[in-house]
Amino acid sequence: MPATVARVSQLFLPTLKEAPADAQVVSHKLLVRAGFIRQLGAGIYDYLPLATRSLAKIAAIIREEMARLGAQEFYLPALHPAEIWKESGRWEVMGDNMFRLRDRKGAEYCLGMTHEEIFTAIARDELRSYRQLPQVWYQIQTKFRDELRPKSGLLRVRQFTMKDAYSFDVDAAGLDKSYEAQRGAYERIFGRCGLDFVAVQAHSGAMGGTGSQEFMVRTDAGEDLVAACAACRYAANLETATSRIAGVRDEAGPASLERFATPGVVTIEALAQPPYGVAARQQLKTLVYVADDRPVLAVVRGDHELNEAKLQAATGAGVLRPAHPEEIPPLMGAHAGSLGAVGFANAPVFVDRALAGRTNMVTGANDDGFHVRGVDVARDLLGHGVLAELRMVAAGEGCPRCDGTLDVFKALEVGHIFKLGTRYSVAMKAHVLTADGSEVPIVMGSYGIGLERIMAAAIELHHDADGMIWPASIAPYHAAVLTLGREPELARAADEVCAQLAAAGVEVLYDDRDERAGVKFKDADLIGLPLRIAVGKRGLADGKVEWKRRGDKQVEMVALGDVAARAAALIGG
Repeated sequence: MPATVARVSQLFLPTLKEAPADAQVVSHKLLVRAGFIRQLGAGIYDYLPLATRSLAKIAAIIREEMARLGAQEFYLPALHPAEIWKESGRWEVMGDNMFRLRDRKGAEYCLGMTHEEIFTAIARDELRSYRQLPQVWYQIQTKFRDELRPKSGLLRVRQFTMKDAYSFDVDAAGLDKSYEAQRGAYERIFGRCGLDFVAVQAHSGAMGGTGSQEFMVRTDAGEDLVAACAACRYAANLETATSRIAGVRDEAGPASLERFATPGVVTIEALAQPPYGVAARQQLKTLVYVADDRPVLAVVRGDHELNEAKLQAATGAGVLRPAHPEEIPPLMGAHAGSLGAVGFANAPVFVDRALAGRTNMVTGANDDGFHVRGVDVARDLLGHGVLAELRMVAAGEGCPRCDGTLDVFKALEVGHIFKLGTRYSVAMKAHVLTADGSEVPIVMGSYGIGLERIMAAAIELHHDADGMIWPASIAPYHAAVLTLGREPELARAADEVCAQLAAAGVEVLYDDRDERAGVKFKDADLIGLPLRIAVGKRGLADGKVEWKRRGDKQVEMVALGDVAARAAALIGG
């Protein structure tokens, strides 16, 4: 079947010379300028014809790869009764990120951020026996998240499109197999979409479960930080990354704790200055958090940063936040800057592993204006506290798997896969009978991909000063055809070129406007289709047209008779 030929004169394609003033990242600027999107409200965008074509191609790639796994496509409601989220325990956990509403009868509803609960309810109601497993279900659906600060175009929005898949198995071994199948499918999907990506160890967060991986694209537009080792390919989101650091040899200190006055000293930096001179690595930084409405203490080295995601994982909390300033004195007896965990028993204490074996440390005395020296971590903290991985990894530290060094860079998440285990099936009573007749909770996995994220990431990776440079697989059209003049013979030749390209399966955007060639060139480069073919008098006299791949500097003259086959080979390859 011949491919599409779209005429620019008939297409809604509102290109702009300038990007909107609030556009910060490249993908936002170019998607607006090239006529792909328009903003309706904060974090809410209209997708115009070119965008819908690219998103449809991304969806088609996803569907093909899901079909390879035998996954079955659903389409579930975006409007959810509150009761089903309360069953799983996530109604409160999601907090202000969830859009909530009431119907005319006063019943509570939400707009779906994700669909674990809905798919689990179907499995609970319809699956009875291990003989019905494994199952892999998925959908491509609109999701909603009430972002506090929507920004960066399609990268942080309040409404977006996600492919979410769910696996249902009878045991953990089955989940491992389903998880690996999805991981392989994700690698193929992102590769086919033209993305250079890395799979990283990740934090499961409010999703729960036993493990997860994110698929990240390295770009300054990203809002995540990834630690990676070039030597062994170790990679992890900074929320879960670990590293090797040099040990510290502590000098001998007092045999017992010594309290000393530090009037006005409330920072690590101030305590490191004369007359005290306590190096940051000799200090204990004590931080107060609230984990699911209960206070907890986190203790890290003075020159290290706390990783809140790691603390959340250590506490097992669904929601974690820093304690408010007014909450600290009633609990600790002092204000922030004078806090310590020595002998503290009013809340759980978590101590970073990097402090194991440390002695002669200094910490707050839980009395404003006083500190304590001579702290032995094992003696004074670990009797009532527990060791946990808490600190934030930094660039230049050693790789935890090899002798290499970690690099830390910004990255954009385009997909996330989770081993949910029985987190939802236990809460929602989704069980099946095994071969011996016993009842077990279904073992689940969850696998998400952001379609708009793929589109934006492709632009962040593939662009130049003139505009986008689309990978052929997800470009809205494959080739731009234009004329270098208004002569009728040029239009007739361009029509013939378009017909030949379409017959060869090449999708064409034909700029048939009565515009100067320079205007057409600028729009063609801005939109960034993989191939540009220009029909001009000089070339046509020799039976040739101008051929230029987007991103290349050189223009080539190609015989009219060779254009279609060559373009088809380019797009196919």
